[in-house]
Amino acid sequence: MATKTGSLSINSENIFPIIKKWLYSDHDIFYRELISNGCDAITKLKKLALMGEYEEPDQAEYKILVTVNSNDKTITITDNGLGMTAEEVDEYINQIAFSGAQDFLEKYKDKANEDQIIGHFGLGFYSAFMVADKVTIDTLSYKEGALPVHWESEGGTEYEMSEGAKEGQGTKITLYLNEDSVEFSNEYRAKEVIEKYCSFMPVPIYLENAAAEPEYETIEKDQLTEKDTIVETIVEEAKTEEKENENGEKEVVEISPAAEKYKILKRPVPLNDVTPLWNKHPNECTEEEYKEFYRKVFMDFKEPLFWIHLNMDYPFNLKGILYFPKINTEYDTIEGTIKLYNNQVFIADNIKEVIPEYLLLLKGAIDCPDLPLNVSRSALQNDGFVKKISDYISKKVADKLSGMCKTDRENYEKYWDDISPFIKFGCIKDEKFSEKMNDYILFKNLDGKYLTLKDCLEENKEKHENQIFYVTDEKEQSQYINMFRKEGLDAVILKHNIDSPFISHLEQKNDKLKFLRIDGDLNDTFKEEVKEEDKEAVKADTEKLEKVFKTALSMDKLEIKAEKLKDETTASMITVSEESRRMQEMMKMYGMYGMDPSMFGSTGETLILNLNHPLVQYVLQHEEGEQTNKICEQLYDLACLGHGSLTPERMTHFIQRSNEIMMIMAK
Repeated sequence: MATKTGSLSINSENIFPIIKKWLYSDHDIFYRELISNGCDAITKLKKLALMGEYEEPDQAEYKILVTVNSNDKTITITDNGLGMTAEEVDEYINQIAFSGAQDFLEKYKDKANEDQIIGHFGLGFYSAFMVADKVTIDTLSYKEGALPVHWESEGGTEYEMSEGAKEGQGTKITLYLNEDSVEFSNEYRAKEVIEKYCSFMPVPIYLENAAAEPEYETIEKDQLTEKDTIVETIVEEAKTEEKENENGEKEVVEISPAAEKYKILKRPVPLNDVTPLWNKHPNECTEEEYKEFYRKVFMDFKEPLFWIHLNMDYPFNLKGILYFPKINTEYDTIEGTIKLYNNQVFIADNIKEVIPEYLLLLKGAIDCPDLPLNVSRSALQNDGFVKKISDYISKKVADKLSGMCKTDRENYEKYWDDISPFIKFGCIKDEKFSEKMNDYILFKNLDGKYLTLKDCLEENKEKHENQIFYVTDEKEQSQYINMFRKEGLDAVILKHNIDSPFISHLEQKNDKLKFLRIDGDLNDTFKEEVKEEDKEAVKADTEKLEKVFKTALSMDKLEIKAEKLKDETTASMITVSEESRRMQEMMKMYGMYGMDPSMFGSTGETLILNLNHPLVQYVLQHEEGEQTNKICEQLYDLACLGHGSLTPERMTHFIQRSNEIMMIMAK
């Protein structure tokens, strides 16, 4: 074969610098492209064998071998697939943007479809020039009589092609790395990148470090295989021991027989799993396999709560597993990882066009060969098709959750506290999901019982129709909880960040429904009914107390109400109107910490004083004096503590004042 030289045939002017610098956002992606090309070559050859156009040798072992050499600053990627003839190198390498995979699929589309072809584009090979100054190809086609071909290019725009010396079908690509990319010839860096992109490619991938000393292992004779390279034969003599027999005579007993062992080159272990769990039918997968896959892929050793196995063939091909993780909301960020694959080739994490936004809180893997990817396999095209995929995933999750609630309520309730943030976020973000899940949202009441929205409204309709009271902190709101329990009233516990926007969402969907926090405005249920003839006296007491407390506390804007409460043990308490409190929460959410809530009207905070309590009566009878001022301050601080907490300054004064009061009592 004569030596041939020439320039690469480029379809668009100046396209190569674009490929080299801008086509891929991450330079490490060349590993994915070159290894997936090798997988394609093997998949094509296996397809030809199935069609009878190629005769496989006995016990054919297909594999990709990646060899790194940090001393020489090289990477070699070798496959034993179908290889290329000189004409095919001309067609697929020397002409940029010609897709060999597309050409192959077009030619054989009606003959066999047992395996998928990974590559959709002809640009993957050129990603090598992002990291290499020089690239060589040595290839030999499977076709009878084919000659080996050697191809090399420095810089990527000029090439030289000649007859090569490769033995055995397949292709070997060698990258001579540039100075900025030497890291990729490091064994540990190479392993990291290959595991990132190629963990589930359909052909075994092996990594070899040519710059390292060979590693050995010792095996028994019966473990030896034809593939092992014997370095040394180790003969172990039989071990004996002198023992007394039943007659008291000494005799030599063999403890272990003579054995022959072999020191061999350490057997390589593939870096990838060629049959990921999502490719199996759900009925074939065990619980332990699901958990092991979760641990391996996400390096999360907390067991997932449960999972959803996706398996769809029509109208598009999609497989995957979504896990609901157990979250420690005190320490963990509620952010998951959904890994997206295309024919077992890793594309990206958390592509929002494919995965509904609220499901990005989950962890999982989704493989969709029909994804309309762009030329670098890093972004999506065809929004309509992608939306169908997203809708399907959302529907399957809703079906799983609603089905669990109906048929496995005990476990559903057990998982509820962990999965509720996902579900509530989904209801806010996705109207269809919200409609499907409407009857399967649970609320935990004060007794730890789980109720649906319908149950909550039914349970409370006689005492407060269309109203649901809720608790955000059982410790801080214990005073109010006790009052509710005494009156036989119930409330639900909503203490997650998502709950505030979620209850607003429910109120918007249900016109008459109203959620009220337990420490909001006092319900008439807690008050004694004031007789008509006593109303003027109560009004006068309120005005008197308002004047005394505002003076003692130096708080002109504080709203004060005097009520006759049924609970005579409570002297004072704080309430905050639901509207005002939600406004304050919204301000925090949007970072408006420096703004005064009173800019939007009243702060909504009201000091309730119980006219049935002796301390309040003492203030009414002794309107002035240091003692009265101390009691006013103490009653206000106690009310604040019962509602939440004090500022550091008020807490200091509260402790000092409490000590002073106890000293007076001790005299």
